[in-house]
Amino acid sequence: MSEDSRLVALRHWLQAGFPDAEIELRPASADASFRRYFRVSGLGPQTLIAMDAPPEQERLGPFIDVAGRLAAAGLRVPEVLRQDLRQGFLLLTDLGRQTFLEAFAHEDPAAMVESALPVLVRMQAATDPSGLPVYDQALLQRELSLFPDWYLARERGLSLSAREEKALADWFDRLCERALAQPRVFVHRDFMPRNLMVGGAEPGMEPGVIDFQDAVLGPVSYDPVCLYMDAFHSFPESTVTAGLGRYHELARAAGIPVPEALDEFLRDACWMGVQRHLKVIGIFARIAHRDGKPHYLSDVPRFFDYLERAALFDRELRPLVELISPWRPPASAEAAG
Repeated sequence: MSEDSRLVALRHWLQAGFPDAEIELRPASADASFRRYFRVSGLGPQTLIAMDAPPEQERLGPFIDVAGRLAAAGLRVPEVLRQDLRQGFLLLTDLGRQTFLEAFAHEDPAAMVESALPVLVRMQAATDPSGLPVYDQALLQRELSLFPDWYLARERGLSLSAREEKALADWFDRLCERALAQPRVFVHRDFMPRNLMVGGAEPGMEPGVIDFQDAVLGPVSYDPVCLYMDAFHSFPESTVTAGLGRYHELARAAGIPVPEALDEFLRDACWMGVQRHLKVIGIFARIAHRDGKPHYLSDVPRFFDYLERAALFDRELRPLVELISPWRPPASAEAAG
C-alpha cells in the first residue's frame, strides 16, 4: 500500500467509525520511524490525533501497552480511543501542538526541562516495567554496532584496520559492562524535548509524554541523559550538570535506586551517554541512507561534541574519544549542517 493509498485508507477508517462527521486531516508530525501523525478535526469540540503505522514496519501493540502503563502511573499520555491493528491505525487524544523543542524558541530551555524532572521521576518510580524487553548485553551491542555499520562504513566509506576494530570492540564491551552494572528501572528510551508536549491551557498542567513505544527495563541514568544531552538541542555544560544534580536529588527522595553519591551518578550518566551518543550517530546515518532523510546527518556533529565533553569529564574515556575523533564529519559537512 503506497503512502497516498494509506492516507486514503486512514480517511475511510475514520469515516466508517464516524459516518456523519465532516472529517478533516492535517499533517501533525512525523518522526524518525515509518509512523505518521495527522491532526483530526470534525469529531467533536477537541482535535484528535490519527496515527498511521504501516504494519510491515511498525507494531502498535507496544504503543498501546506502554500507554496504559504510563497512564496508570499518572503521566499525561495520549489515550487510545480507537484501534485497527490489522491496518496499523490508531485514534488518540491530542496532547497539544507544541513540543518542548519548539517552545525553546521563546521560553527558557533550562527551566522547561527542569519542569519535566518530576514527570521523569514519577515515570521511573511508578510505571510497571514487568514483562518489558530488557536492555541487555545483546541490545546494547546491537545499538553500538550501528556506529561502525551505518556511520563509518555507509556514511563515511571507511574500512577500519584490525587494530581499530579490536579497540572499538573492546570499548563497546566496557560501555556495555558499565551500563549493565547500573540499577534497572522503566526506561522510555527517548525522553527528550521533542517527545515532551507543553502543558495545556489549564494552570499547572504537566508536560505530556509521547513516542514511548520502545520502552524497556534498563539503566537508571538512561532517560536523564536523553533529557539533558538532547539530539537536537545542546545545553551548556553547567545546565547539564545542574539538571542531572537536581534529578539525582528528586530520584533519591522518590526511592529510585540511584547511587548515593552525586559524583558516582554523574559518572554513570557520562558512560551511559557515550553508549547513546555512538548509537544515535549510527541511527542518524541509517535514517539518512535507508529512509531517505539526510537532514538527520546535520545533527551528527553535536554527538561528537558530547563525546568530547565526556572525555573532559572522565579521563578514563579519553582513549575512546581519541580513537573516534578522526572519524568526525569533515568540516565542510558540519558547516553545511
